[in-house]
Amino acid sequence: MSTTQSERLRELLAPLVSARELDLEEVEVTPAGKRRVLRIVVDSDEGVQLDTCADLSRDISAALDETDVMGGAPYVLEVTSPGADRPLTQHRHYVRATGRLIKAQLAEGGELVARIVSVDDEGLDLEVPGVKGRKPTARRLTFGEIAKARVEIEFNRKAAEKSADDIQDEFQEEA
Repeated sequence: MSTTQSERLRELLAPLVSARELDLEEVEVTPAGKRRVLRIVVDSDEGVQLDTCADLSRDISAALDETDVMGGAPYVLEVTSPGADRPLTQHRHYVRATGRLIKAQLAEGGELVARIVSVDDEGLDLEVPGVKGRKPTARRLTFGEIAKARVEIEFNRKAAEKSADDIQDEFQEEA
C-alpha cells in the first residue's frame, strides 16, 4: 500500500486522467500561505483543451471530496497542461515536440539548439540551423547524449506553417 501523499494522489488520479485519454505528467502539492496548491499537469499527443481541463478538474474534485488523501487543511486545485517550454524528460515528450526547436545540454558538455525532425527508440534526428546564411545540417543524438532538453519558444519562425511531415521530407531529401 502506498504511504506518501504523492503516491496516494497518483493512484487516485491516474484512472480519472487515463479515462479522458490523457497522460498524468505531474502531481505537485505546494504551500501557498494558509492553503496548499494541488497542481495536476496532464498532456496528450493532441494537446489538452481548456474544456477538457475543466471537466477533469470537476472529476478530480469529486474524487478528492470522497477521500481524505488531502487531509483537512484547505487547498486549491489546479488542473493544467504543461507549459510550452517544459523540460523534455520522456520519450513521448520528444515525440510531441517533433518539428519544434529545442535546446539540449549535452552529457559531455556544451549545448545544442536544433529542430527535432524525427524520434525513434534510440534518439533524435535533428536539423541544426545554419549560421550566417549557411544551410542547416543534419545531426543524430542518442538519448544518452542528452543531459537536459527543453523546447525553445519561437516568436519569429519564418516557416511556422511547416508541419513536422514537411520537415521530415526535407530532412530525408538532404540525407
